[in-house]
Amino acid sequence: MTALAVALACVLLVLAGLHAYWGLGGIWPGNDAASCARTVAGFQGVDAMPGPIASFAVAAALCFSATVALVLGGVIASPFPFFVLGPAALFITLVFLGRGVVGFTPAWRRLTPEMPFARLDRFYYSPLCLLIGAAFFTLGIRGFSA
Repeated sequence: MTALAVALACVLLVLAGLHAYWGLGGIWPGNDAASCARTVAGFQGVDAMPGPIASFAVAAALCFSATVALVLGGVIASPFPFFVLGPAALFITLVFLGRGVVGFTPAWRRLTPEMPFARLDRFYYSPLCLLIGAAFFTLGIRGFSA
């Protein structure tokens, strides 16, 4: 479980770094803000990335999630009391599994039709969310049954 926790934390920290980069005004993987927004946000008619506050909030949540993964995997000692860690792990699991499932629904596709986001979401973003959610579920079951 330690390897799973470390791998999960690494993925989450890379994603956090990307969100922090976008919060600082970064435009990769686009050529400008509009093409970046169409690639990573995908909402109908989007022409600008979400603001810095939203980007940094997501980055902070991803860093917190990475910490929870490392605690669940037994890599680090918990800086949180159980009454915070248990619900947090469940919430993180549900958020990622929910985002992964929603990405395959027609309603989400109508909400986020911009290309290349729609294609990338179907093949990469949503499956990654499902994998992250499944990894948290696995770590949570193991962590709370031990």
